[in-house]
Amino acid sequence: MNREFFGGRPTSVLIRLIVISFILGIVLSALNISPLNIVNEVYRLILRIYSLGFESIEWLFGYFLLGAVIVFPIWIIVRLMRVGMRRS
Repeated sequence: MNREFFGGRPTSVLIRLIVISFILGIVLSALNISPLNIVNEVYRLILRIYSLGFESIEWLFGYFLLGAVIVFPIWIIVRLMRVGMRRS
């Protein structure tokens, strides 16, 4: 295995990760935080970001439609007038 990937000998890195996980588990338990709470909060965060993204797309699309109602018909009329002038 590649030592650079692990940041040292794999066994020593694994032991360090186990010790750090154990210490962090004690701290989080003292703060009354469970793994399920963390997973739920991450899930809620993802839903909020997802919601914000699509709300902003709906907002942008609404402005696009508002402008397009005017811009596209005018563009079509101008194009048709130019085609008509070329034939004359």
